[in-house]
Amino acid sequence: MKIHIKGGRVIDPAAGTEQQADIWIADGRIVSIGAATAPLHDAQTLDATGLAIAPGLVDLCARLREPGYEYRATLESEMAAALAGGVTSLVCPPDTDPPLDEPGLVEMLKFRARNLDQVHVYPLGALTVGLKGEVITEMAELTEAGCVGFTQAERPIVDTTVLLRALQYANTFGYTVWLRPQDPYLGRGGVAASGPVASRLGLSAVPVAAETIALHTIFELMRATGARVHLQHLSSAAGLELVRAAKREGLPVTCDVTINHVHLIDVDIGYFDAQFRVDPPLRSHRDRDAIRAALADGTIDAICSDHTPVDDDEKLRPFGEASPGATGLELLLSLTLKWAAEEKRSLAHALTKVTCAPAGLLGLPAGRLEPGVTADLCMFDPAAHWHVEPRALKSQGHNTPFLGYELPARVRATIVAGRVAYDSGLRQA
Repeated sequence: MKIHIKGGRVIDPAAGTEQQADIWIADGRIVSIGAATAPLHDAQTLDATGLAIAPGLVDLCARLREPGYEYRATLESEMAAALAGGVTSLVCPPDTDPPLDEPGLVEMLKFRARNLDQVHVYPLGALTVGLKGEVITEMAELTEAGCVGFTQAERPIVDTTVLLRALQYANTFGYTVWLRPQDPYLGRGGVAASGPVASRLGLSAVPVAAETIALHTIFELMRATGARVHLQHLSSAAGLELVRAAKREGLPVTCDVTINHVHLIDVDIGYFDAQFRVDPPLRSHRDRDAIRAALADGTIDAICSDHTPVDDDEKLRPFGEASPGATGLELLLSLTLKWAAEEKRSLAHALTKVTCAPAGLLGLPAGRLEPGVTADLCMFDPAAHWHVEPRALKSQGHNTPFLGYELPARVRATIVAGRVAYDSGLRQA
């Protein structure tokens, strides 16, 4: 397929540039930006007047719920949600049923994703068999099957010796271990962040020390093994300061934060609103300010949606019993731009956190706009606003703490590998 995108505002976060230019696409790749280097006969022309054209978003954490949790969501529904949100590449964690701890399960997921031919899916393999934290998996075989890293998702490893052996093995073969820093005992059973809000509501709390103690352990094991670690979903000012120091020291560590924690704080829980039941729990205003500062200075490498579709019934339970999680694929772009507007950041700077930066963590040639790269594009109207409501979401999970918000930026089209995979009424020129 040949495509000529005409009259758009081209934003390349990797280069930090914005320009009014045409984009020419052929054979799934960008041929040129600006004037065509060679005539493309019979090209489909798309009118992008008034639209911004950016690389397709790269989401570092999106649960697709297959296999095992199809009653919560399916590959079809969540890929449709990704496309509607301008996401062209996503990483899915292994906490499915059964967990992604065998090559056959990974190959099945990759096969299903390829057949749907929509979004690029990159699975994380289970770090231990069954995510039980006892025996490390066959990482080499899982890598051959298509895994881009290894994690325990939300399930901690209690036995530090097992984590040490996993990091040694991963370092031997150059694999990245993805870890969510939370002490298995201090964080056990907690549903809200320690502080006045949790105390007033009588909710079991998770102290900041649950994150910082886990980070101290991880960094000590990194020093002992040399392993490369990506830290997932940091939530506290104290934790970010430890990461900042580790980076200054030269440890091979990267980290991300969820879009929920960029905007929300524990006070937003209100009176037991289960829509705000997420994991890690929302923390204080000071912690949120620290997250925003860490995004600005580069301590935090990427923003992810932490997309977790949940049944409506599971959110109708009391706060402490409700399932944690929120839909996020369709909100990631809008909430990132909302943060950029509030912090007076340029579009190019904001988009780095959801395009080229996460792509770089994965070692993917994505998240940039230049001739020769795969044509994964997000075309959106930065001036359009939309209301977050269940009927506006394509995800099977309609639960989000942002219900009722009016958000900026509406995706008009998503192009994956040179094919228009999503179109919400884009004009044909």
